[in-house]
Amino acid sequence: MLKLGERVVIIADQFEQNLPLGEYGYIIAYDRNADNVFDYVVRVPAANRNFLVPDEDVELEEVLIQEEVDRIEREALIDYALATFNEELFKRIMKGEEEPEELETAGGESQTSEDFIRQVNLKAWI
Repeated sequence: MLKLGERVVIIADQFEQNLPLGEYGYIIAYDRNADNVFDYVVRVPAANRNFLVPDEDVELEEVLIQEEVDRIEREALIDYALATFNEELFKRIMKGEEEPEELETAGGESQTSEDFIRQVNLKAWI
């Protein structure tokens, strides 16, 4: 449940109420009526109106920005992998895997945090 006063973006109009898609608004009230499908009352300054909207029709602005950043980052990594002919990076990005964490030393034993910091500082110095 979103908090009162949070800035949201209208992303859908599932009940075809002519909501201003893509516009931002602010949660000004909850609709607590159990017989109603609407969850929030949203004030949209661009339209100078209040709208009753279900939870699925609005999303936090921060969440949408983070999704866009992730998409752009992924596309940039794909472009880099293609430009440098890095097949391993390209396959890892396309499969959606994270980079493998290398916490093992050459001997196969796990590192302590002090050894890791020392190794990072050494590489930063070089």
